[in-house]
Amino acid sequence: MFYIYQHERWPEFTWDANSLSGLFGQVSFAQGRLLGNMDQLGLRERKEASALVLAQETAESSEIEGVSLNMEQIRSSVCNRLALHVPAPKTEDARAAGATEVLLDATQNFEKPLTKTRLFSWHSALFPGGFSGIEKIRVGAFRQDNHGRMQVVSSRGGRETVHFEAPPAEAVPEEMTRFLSRFAKPGGNTLADAAIAHMYFLTIHPFEDGNGRLARAVTEMMLARSENSSLRFYSMSSAIQKNKRSYYDILEKTQAQNSLDITPWTEWFLKTLLSAINDAEATMRNVLAKAEFWRDNNARVTDPAQRKILNRLFDGFEGNLTSSKWAKICKCSQDTATRAIRDLIEKKILQQAGGGRSTHYVLRERQAKHNS
Repeated sequence: MFYIYQHERWPEFTWDANSLSGLFGQVSFAQGRLLGNMDQLGLRERKEASALVLAQETAESSEIEGVSLNMEQIRSSVCNRLALHVPAPKTEDARAAGATEVLLDATQNFEKPLTKTRLFSWHSALFPGGFSGIEKIRVGAFRQDNHGRMQVVSSRGGRETVHFEAPPAEAVPEEMTRFLSRFAKPGGNTLADAAIAHMYFLTIHPFEDGNGRLARAVTEMMLARSENSSLRFYSMSSAIQKNKRSYYDILEKTQAQNSLDITPWTEWFLKTLLSAINDAEATMRNVLAKAEFWRDNNARVTDPAQRKILNRLFDGFEGNLTSSKWAKICKCSQDTATRAIRDLIEKKILQQAGGGRSTHYVLRERQAKHNS
């Protein structure tokens, strides 16, 4: 099997600039439009929008690899780093905190050089206990292939399929030196650089585990550099998660080709990025609605528990809001939760939806817009 890194001119990637020029233009225009719209918000609203996206990006990037993290921990870590202080979760999830720190360092410090030491610190943060599942792995250092060549393998019906075999471990230090010399320094980074860095990193596959998550962190850093902004308003990993099958398919085809022309990969990357930016319009509308709501209701809702739940409803409440969920989240009795809900219904802020065992409560304004 021939792999792209075995090409004699590796890693001198090429792509068809003419066929991709329109797509590059669309993505650049969408980026500018989104950033322009977000600039109309106040700093706090922009931070809140960015916090939502960063939390989503952290969770989805891990989910792509089948790793589920504590969303409450992620949101708390992101908000507190952006000076949007929220109470810390009662139980800390070291993996969630570590994954969040990686993405925050990549995006909030995008102007800093990407170095081997920095990558090692990111890798250590992803595996705080030194284990991937129940397997002890080499953390904060490049892989050594003590158990054979690094392969990407899937299994179906008891039969294993090798999708990709990475360069041997002894080649990794030199490969990463070359990679870092190309992408280490900020300034002048483009969308093409982000696309190349993503595929290039995954092809080297420098670590025993976590390569996908680190590749996406590097991509977010490159995108932040291309926009010269640490505030993120769209999630590339969320768009990848929606197209996960095609993501792995295009990576496999690119890595197994005997050509350095990466036009198909770059096209897929740009289309997925454009989808992520377009999806961000919903986040922007949500932040605007939340800001407008609190301008109108700040003086009417002073109870901390009510404010907590209402903010949760705007920020992405999991499932339906019921009185029992209210009681659990706010650590109060069912009667207290019911009184708080009735108060908000009387103020025409919440309204009941469903009935019987399906009774739950929604924001009145949102339900009215949904029905219209």
